[in-house]
Amino acid sequence: MNTLIVVFLLGIGATAAMDLWSILRKSLLGIAPPNYGMVGRWLAYMPHGKFRHDSIAASAPIKREHYIGWIAHYLIGIVFAAVLIAVAGKPWILNPTIGPALMVGVGTVVAPFLLMQPGMGAGIASSRTLKPNSARLHSLINHAVFGLGLWVGTKTLPLHTGMIRKRIKLRFRAA
Repeated sequence: MNTLIVVFLLGIGATAAMDLWSILRKSLLGIAPPNYGMVGRWLAYMPHGKFRHDSIAASAPIKREHYIGWIAHYLIGIVFAAVLIAVAGKPWILNPTIGPALMVGVGTVVAPFLLMQPGMGAGIASSRTLKPNSARLHSLINHAVFGLGLWVGTKTLPLHTGMIRKRIKLRFRAA
């Protein structure tokens, strides 16, 4: 299978796993899922030269910020999947182990800690939030779930690609 397709599928799948975890976390622990609209707002201000906000929630809303945030969230997941394949190598796809996937997943927490959270006014590693240690722990867990999603996605890739091939064949036969 083409490596770009693998990267795309893994990025989408692992990001979806992270989102499912956020939904489960809300129902189990009462913790609200991330608001990707705020990420979209932050990103939408960048072309206007504003990269840092005292509080992104206090900044004026941007049209379609939720769409921007959600699309960025999944594109970033695809980029991080590409990082995994670059680090672990293409042979890892055929024989995936959990170590590299978890390492990359947990390692991706550096991006929100050092870029997104400071830019949105939360400080480095959520230092300006009400409960910084709790926010850090939840970020770490979310990114570990992303890493698990990368590994599980790769382990199940043959199953998914077989199903995709069957659907494509059925569509061509029907036409």
